[in-house]
Order: sequence, then C-alpha cells, then structure tokens
Amino acid sequence: MTGFDPSEIPADAIEERHLAGTGPGGQNVNKVATAVQLRVDTLALELPSHVYRRLRSLAGNRMTADGTLVITARNHRSQEANRREAMARLGALIEKARHRPARRIKTKPSRAAKARRVDRKKVRGQVKKARAKPRLD
Repeated sequence: MTGFDPSEIPADAIEERHLAGTGPGGQNVNKVATAVQLRVDTLALELPSHVYRRLRSLAGNRMTADGTLVITARNHRSQEANRREAMARLGALIEKARHRPARRIKTKPSRAAKARRVDRKKVRGQVKKARAKPRLD
C-alpha cells in the first residue's frame, strides 16, 4: 500500500482559512493570521464506505455532522509551515483510515489449560483457607 498524497484531493473539496495564531511569534502573532484551518468535504473525496467509516471514527470531534473534516495547525510561526503541517496531518489521517485493521482470530483455551487454571484456583483457595482463624467446634 502506498502513502496517501494530499495533492490527490480535489481542490474544490478543501477550503482553507487563516486564523490568528497563538504561541511564539511576538508582535507577529497579533498582526498576521498564521494559523491555518483546513475544512475538507469528505463526501467529495468519494472514499469507499469502509474507509469513510474509519475516517469518521478516527476524526472524532474534528468531523462535523455534515461530513466536513476540520484540521487546524498553529504550531509554527509562518503560515506556509502551518499549511504544510495541516496537509500532512490530513494525509496521515486519510492514510490511517485506508489501512484495514487485522482481523482478530478468536482462540479457545484447551481442556488442559482450563484444568490447570482450576487446579491453580483450588491451590490458591487452600492457601487462603489456611490463613483463617481456626474454628473451635
């Protein structure tokens, strides 16, 4: 499976907004909108249904009810660096959704394993019983 390239996303599916950043930057933070918010219409991506379900689950509260995925990047001082980070996060999220988790194979303890477990429980019970105060009958 190859890595996901965010450039594969149709341009009309992404809306980019610029917000006032927080954190380092001095006066630059107050003057320049360095934070980047990507709003991606996941329905326009035409993902297979199983990938879309996993994406919705992985996105959690970053996905709105109408299927818009919102990713905000504000860690860097420049708008371009934040844009690259937001696109990288989007690509990683979609790639993770494309990866089908391995199916769990149910196993069953053998009869001998069950017997060993019961024997250990009986021994432990005897140990605890020996700690009790002796009964004067």
